[in-house]
Amino acid sequence: MTLEEHRRFYAEEIAAVAGLKSAALADAFASVPRERFFPPGPWRIARADMLTATSSYRTSEDADPRRLYHNILISIDAERNLNNGHPSTLATWIDAVEIAEGDRVFHLGCGTGYYTAIMAELAGSRGHVEAAEVDENLAARARDNLAPWNNVEVFAGDGGAFDPGPVDVAFINAGVTHPSALWFDRLADGGRLLFPLTFTTGDGAGKGFMILVRRTGANFTASFVGYVMIYSCTSLRDPELNAKILKQISTGKPPALKSLRRDTHEPGDTCWLHGADFCLSSREASESASA
Repeated sequence: MTLEEHRRFYAEEIAAVAGLKSAALADAFASVPRERFFPPGPWRIARADMLTATSSYRTSEDADPRRLYHNILISIDAERNLNNGHPSTLATWIDAVEIAEGDRVFHLGCGTGYYTAIMAELAGSRGHVEAAEVDENLAARARDNLAPWNNVEVFAGDGGAFDPGPVDVAFINAGVTHPSALWFDRLADGGRLLFPLTFTTGDGAGKGFMILVRRTGANFTASFVGYVMIYSCTSLRDPELNAKILKQISTGKPPALKSLRRDTHEPGDTCWLHGADFCLSSREASESASA
């Protein structure tokens, strides 16, 4: 098989595993050269237990880029336990936000830029992707790697404090205990926000829930997308909310969410996670807006 055939096989594998709705997303995985976003091989590949537990890697047989075209987790920096993201998992999340031609996208936690490139393919020449990466070295690598995509800009710094301007999609790839109010303010009518709501017990990766929010006028619907293990956005963490999220995940039940409320109200039975300026709720969005 040629390299191009391997890319297509890889895209079909991801589409099958993730159950992708978007054919354009599968095409993006088939067209973006994954090897561009890593140093020359051989590469460190996470073993299966890495997806849920401690770090454990193997080394690819050789430096043939075709080794990268499988649904496997590749190390960016094994010493720091930093990886490129599991393709079918990231594909599921990207599929959920439904990036369309012409969309303005904010990608927080872009790493070396691979999934930013996937999003840029979906947004197309009429769209734009603002990417943020707190690690200056990774941001510099992402900027170089993404040079062929002229609809992308990379910001080096704290994405939690970054103002991306008006966006149709905000894709947050770092764990938070609470979403930034700015994300809602910048989200266009009909816009989608995806973020990992996590708890941490130390400096390692946090665990929690991937939450999808959709805006319709002043209303914000919310839904549970899946469970997640991910490193944190340190500027968007609150100890009290961290404890509340730990309590919720300890129940073993996925959240039955219907809305994200921004109105001022007292905590009640419908409040799944109540914060100072937001509340994930089991109430319908229209009821929350009128409350």
